[in-house]
Amino acid sequence: MRILIAEDEVTIARALKVMLEKNKYAVDLVHNGNDALDYLRATGYDALVLDIMMPGKDGIQVLKTARAEGVTTPALFLTAKAEVADRVAGLDAGADDYLPKPFAASEFLARVRALVRRSNVYAPALLTVGNTTLDCDQYMLKAPSDTVRLNNKEYQLTELFFRHPRQVFSSAHLFEKIWGLDSQAEMDVVWTYISFLRRKLKQIGADVEIRTIRGAGYALEEMPC
Repeated sequence: MRILIAEDEVTIARALKVMLEKNKYAVDLVHNGNDALDYLRATGYDALVLDIMMPGKDGIQVLKTARAEGVTTPALFLTAKAEVADRVAGLDAGADDYLPKPFAASEFLARVRALVRRSNVYAPALLTVGNTTLDCDQYMLKAPSDTVRLNNKEYQLTELFFRHPRQVFSSAHLFEKIWGLDSQAEMDVVWTYISFLRRKLKQIGADVEIRTIRGAGYALEEMPC
């Protein structure tokens, strides 16, 4: 799941990014409203966390513009402005939720989880394809022979495949979705992590594989009997 954070207080923004990444989310970070709108136009996000008071366009202007352009990404306003009128303005602009500062980390994470559930048809914490199950709470990949824990990027990549079995994803799409627009990594990192996951699927006796679709990308499919 990829989340965009638009927050002009750099220390807070970085802390939120670290918190979300520790919980296996992929995160893009911007510090002004103009960049937030550019990122929303360029990338499909599962959730958006917006500060209201930002340089350039403020959070309400960003969300109003995005909604007018057809962006439906669930949005959470995270701001020090806690008056009722401010909350109403944020919700009327198209926000799904509103969390005033200061806030508890646990509540922030719970609200983000709720936002992500709204972004698509709800999927359970256990995703099963063939004889293999991805535990989204424990970040574990399970098959009859064994169980293996996944690291951050492995989990994000596996979750994408397990939520969309048999769907073909290009290398460019996987790179943008998992590593993000600001990543310093090379495109080859996609192949590297696909190789890691293939080895782990084989290790646990999975009857699914990540197939290379020539000229198109990769897809998770059950192996023929």
